[in-house]
Amino acid sequence: MINPDLLSQCVHCGFCLQACPTYVLWGNEMDSPRGRIYLMDMLNQGETAMTPKWVQHMDACLGCVSCMTACPSGVNYGKLIEETRSQIEHQYSRPLRERLLRWAILHTFPNVALLRIGRVFLSAYQKLGLPSPSKLMPKLGKREDVSRVTPAQGAKRARVGLMLGCVQREFLPEINAATVRVLAAEGCEVVAPAEQPCCGALLMHAGKDQAALALTRRMFATFEKSGVDTIITNAGGCGSHLKEFSTEFKGQVKDIAEFLVELGPRAERHPVAKCVAYHDSCHLQHAQKVRTQPRQLLAGIPGLTVAEMPESALCCGSAGIYNLVQPNTANELGDRKARHIQAIAPHAVATGNVGCILQMQAALGRQTGSQPPVVHTIQLLDESIHPVAPAP
Repeated sequence: MINPDLLSQCVHCGFCLQACPTYVLWGNEMDSPRGRIYLMDMLNQGETAMTPKWVQHMDACLGCVSCMTACPSGVNYGKLIEETRSQIEHQYSRPLRERLLRWAILHTFPNVALLRIGRVFLSAYQKLGLPSPSKLMPKLGKREDVSRVTPAQGAKRARVGLMLGCVQREFLPEINAATVRVLAAEGCEVVAPAEQPCCGALLMHAGKDQAALALTRRMFATFEKSGVDTIITNAGGCGSHLKEFSTEFKGQVKDIAEFLVELGPRAERHPVAKCVAYHDSCHLQHAQKVRTQPRQLLAGIPGLTVAEMPESALCCGSAGIYNLVQPNTANELGDRKARHIQAIAPHAVATGNVGCILQMQAALGRQTGSQPPVVHTIQLLDESIHPVAPAP
């Protein structure tokens, strides 16, 4: 049964409707948080069954939890959709093709060893100059491995652990490298254990709760052994997941922007003459409530202008594995976001989540006209602190 106490918190006021990406796209009540809660309650009461149509309404949800920011009653919709998806995975038999696709995704992306092999093949593929099989595939750069202890520069202010991620570690390692350089420049000793597993966020959001929790506990155990009292994340979805289960860890979990603002700047910032459009990662702004801090970091860079885009709170369509299992809806949201970006015509787009980076790069690649690079916020701060690229 889906938690009836959580369901009863919803007073059906409708404030969530315009915050919900699928309701904004389709205007269908059953594809809004209020409508999905109604369907969950009907299932609990035995008034409906877990039919393909019922499941599709739940699958269409991005899990962006923007409704939680809009909700005046404090309904924990994020927990509700996770519980619902867990029940779907335990009780509903999907068509074979769907089962195979989800199995392949959820056994590949959380597996760093498989991703490392995948990077080798993708690198060889790109070196041959062949067209990309998917716009979601990133253009690989130098492989930067930061899985070690990096000393602080100057007087040590903190000793922190860095969560490396899965896809990010192998396919966009420059984000972790920039994070380590910035933390070290700000006086932090950075511990990034090579043996750390996937944090479990993708599995949890897909309804695989037990497998997800096993990985989460292994992650926390790894950092307990490393002797850090703060884990730094630079991926919005992973960070929100770890914070939700942070009682498993004796220390605290902080997003990189959140941590740096609390720590305060020490390293000198050099001018970066750019106009940057900032995109809020859904789980960073809605689940972690980290919204002002990335903007504060960007505002502290001399010469850099932050441009706010229309519908900045609306999901870009990435949402974990959503753009792989619901590609048409994801593309519709991504293209909508890309048009807003192009209307601003920035030099770059900044965000705080690897999935958003890949999704917006793909969406911009489908548009005609300007295609500004999409980077992590920390990369712009690194560019300011280290205006000359560090030696390889």
